[in-house]
Parts: sequence; structure tokens; C-alpha cells
Amino acid sequence: MSRPLWQGAISFGLVHVPVALHSAAQRDSLNLDMLDKRDMQPVGYQRINKKTGKPVDWDQIVKGYPYEKGHYVVLTDADFRAANVEATQTIDILNFVDVAEIPYAFFDTPYYLVPTRGGSRGYALMLQTLERSKKAAIAQVVIRTRQRLAAVMPDDQMLLLCTLRYAYEIRSPEELPETSGKKQKPVSKKEVEMAMQLVEEMSEPFAPKKYKDTYRDDILARVKKKVKEGRTEEVEQVEAAEAAPRQTADVIDLTTLLKKSLGKAKNHPQREKAKRRA
Repeated sequence: MSRPLWQGAISFGLVHVPVALHSAAQRDSLNLDMLDKRDMQPVGYQRINKKTGKPVDWDQIVKGYPYEKGHYVVLTDADFRAANVEATQTIDILNFVDVAEIPYAFFDTPYYLVPTRGGSRGYALMLQTLERSKKAAIAQVVIRTRQRLAAVMPDDQMLLLCTLRYAYEIRSPEELPETSGKKQKPVSKKEVEMAMQLVEEMSEPFAPKKYKDTYRDDILARVKKKVKEGRTEEVEQVEAAEAAPRQTADVIDLTTLLKKSLGKAKNHPQREKAKRRA
């Protein structure tokens, strides 16, 4: 059962909709421990006092803001809660925008908004209004002591809050190399038409469950094989696989490659593998 990360209300004009915030994503990464290869024992992390060099227990650690070099103001959870009570308890809607107007680079982390006691009608009102208007509500909310910009959007009969990056967090394209997307050589009309035909051949409804983390599956298969063969504590020197030969953009004939790709896209090995696993 999911536990709420935050409880408060959506502030929509004079309307307040009581809601709880739940994470909409979960990490399922490979659980690897760091080991000392001499005896295969786990290597732990320690919190060290930089002056004494001695370990510090969690119950002795506090948060401090450096107001000048070597001097700190200690801040407690009560300080964070008292800093701006309204900001920490509301999702304050600033304005509404078309979802398509939000650049992809700004989207960060998704959360589900769930109505709490007394919030069902207000929640339904906001959900249906956003669905009909095809808009996203741009809001500010404090999550874990940091104020975040966010977009509240309808998603499969739920309200989804996705945190957004502030403008200063997005790197300017001017910082990129000369080979970046905005500085590419032009392509011919024929090449674009063939590429569009290839896209059409490879287009199908989005079905997220059919896409599998094949890298993770392959790593776990290697783990299972090593356990079965009794090679659990061997530090093996494995030769690196040869990288596929690279083709330089200067010698690629796009028209020829597109012609070869057309008609083969639907039978691509990765797509067939995905279909079998789905």
C-alpha cells in the first residue's frame, strides 16, 4: 500500500481541494553491494567528523546552513515547517497553460494526487475541468523542504502532479558543441519523406507493459548462471566485447539506408523480441 509523501490541499482560486501526494514511480534497480574482494565482506559507508576523523551516529547529526565560513545556523524540522506554513500545506495554482507548451526538458518527477476526506467533489471538478480544457495547472508546492514548480494534469481518471525544473536549471543550447541538433546540415525533401514513411511503418499504439528492461534481465540471468555453476565469489577478468564499428556521418548515404529500412521495420529483431515477451 502506497503511503502519502505529503498532505495538504490544492489552492484553486477560493477553492481548496484536500489531497495527498503519492509517488507515481518506483525504482527497481539492480541491488548490488560493494564488497572487499579479499574476504567477500560488504563495504559500508560511514559518516565522518571532518575535524576529529571519528564516525558520527545518525542521532548526533543535524542540518546547518553556513552563514559564514566555519559557522552554521542549525535548522530543525520545526524550522522548515514554520518557514512558510501556507507554502508547505498547499499546491498553489499560479496559472493554466496548454500541456503542449511545456518543453519536455522541464518535466521531472511524477506524483499521483489522491483526494482525502472532504475533497472528492472538488477533486472531480478539477479533473473534469482540466480534461475538457486540455490544460495543465502550473503550481508551486514544497516537497521535502524544497519549493518545486509543478504541473497538475489529468491522467487516466487521476490528477497527476509532475514536478518541473525551473528555467535556471535548464542548460542553454548555446553551451552545446557545434554538432548539436540546431546546427546540423540540411537534408533533402526526399530523405524527409522516406523517413516519414519509415516512421509510419513503425507506428503503433503506446503499450508501456510490452517494453522490458532487457539489460537488467540479462544481468540477472548471468547471476543465476554463476550461482548454478558455483562461481559466486570469483573475481574474473573478462575481455571487453568488441564495439560495433562506427560509421561517420560524412560517408552515410541516408537515402540508401532508408530504402533498406523500409519494409524491414516491423520485423526488426528487437521489436519481435518485445512482442514475444509482452
